[in-house]
Amino acid sequence: MNRETKRMMQRKGQVGADGAPVARAAAPAQRKARKERTSVRQFFREVREELRQVTWPTRPELKNYVGIVASVLVVMTGLIYLLNLGFGKIVLALFQ
Repeated sequence: MNRETKRMMQRKGQVGADGAPVARAAAPAQRKARKERTSVRQFFREVREELRQVTWPTRPELKNYVGIVASVLVVMTGLIYLLNLGFGKIVLALFQ
């Protein structure tokens, strides 16, 4: 179990501070209060913070990736075209 999972389980009360399982008590009669929703402003602020942590590709890397995707696209399109042509001829030959 990694640290993140352990912390999450501790917050939920499933394991103690030492990582040992905690015996569950009977279900409480009261439900926990719902968390307030995040405001739209806070949401976009957090999105911007997350996007700052992204490792964006450099221009040469991006050119390389575009070249790879374009070449694979051309090869796969040609392959599908040839398969379609071949199967079409086979089907026409069967029905004639």
